Amino acid sequence: MHRALAASLLATAATLAGTTALAAEKFVYLTNWYAQAEHGGFYQAQATGLYAKAGLDVTLKMGGPQVNIMQLMLAGQADCVMGYDVQTIQSWEQGIKAVTVAAAFQKDPVVLITHPDVKKLTDLKSRTLLIGSAGMVTYWPWLKGQFGFTDAQMRPYTFNIQPFLADKNIAQQGYLASEPFAIQKEGKLKPNVFMLADEGWPPYATAVVCMDKTLKERPKAVAAFVKASMEGWKSYLTGDPSPANALIKKDNPNMTDEQLAYGIATLKDTGTVMGGDAAKHGIGIITDQRMKQTYDMLVKQKLVDPAKVPLKQTYRTDFIVPAKVMP
Repeated sequence: MHRALAASLLATAATLAGTTALAAEKFVYLTNWYAQAEHGGFYQAQATGLYAKAGLDVTLKMGGPQVNIMQLMLAGQADCVMGYDVQTIQSWEQGIKAVTVAAAFQKDPVVLITHPDVKKLTDLKSRTLLIGSAGMVTYWPWLKGQFGFTDAQMRPYTFNIQPFLADKNIAQQGYLASEPFAIQKEGKLKPNVFMLADEGWPPYATAVVCMDKTLKERPKAVAAFVKASMEGWKSYLTGDPSPANALIKKDNPNMTDEQLAYGIATLKDTGTVMGGDAAKHGIGIITDQRMKQTYDMLVKQKLVDPAKVPLKQTYRTDFIVPAKVMP
């Protein structure tokens, strides 16, 4: 009996130990806006169990217009955030050691939206341009240098499309599958949409950005999150996106099936996720060449002080290169 009891206790202990060893590691990822198709790969990884399979218990938290994702990550409320290499590079001037480790979007989805009579961006020199506060300190200086725009023609964008619909002399900023969809839906107007990335704007977007401290303390968890996320993007854009869409609509009840379908189609048509270097090296890839291109542009536009920001410390490729999730 003693032997049987001992054997039973050992078996129970082994089972408990195994359960503990297999317990999923908690991981919080904070997005940059309300849930939408542009976040679909992360939601797909959550909905289809890719994160769980990778040993992670992931919580996806939505950002929004008043959410400072860098400050929240610095405060320990997120392990990594949906960043943007311009923002990440600039954060180092504020003492925030944020590091880009992958970029789901090979193109920044920021766009300029114009009325149908505008055929090229240089046609906008005499028109009013609505630019948001974030754009004023990122792509607006670049736009002025590239196309000869002036501060005199710029007005604040308040995330309201009505001024654009009411005035043919106005062009405005937008997000690839958001404002263009709303303008077509509400204004019964098919605008011209100029993706700044196609005009030479170099940054990545929808990145995985983590604190340097997190990368040192939890490298395996970050690597698992990166790989599963990029697998999620592949599944979302090449398979059945409905699992992710259900979670997106749960987090953001204002999202519709029609807008999600529009977003997915736009991401595919523009090659935002699977085009460029991703086609050769895998979804989420970041390269030294592209990061230097963005850094040099920021220095040229006096948007970052090279004496205060060491480029090589603002990103790492050793998390995404081994993942190699091919489109």
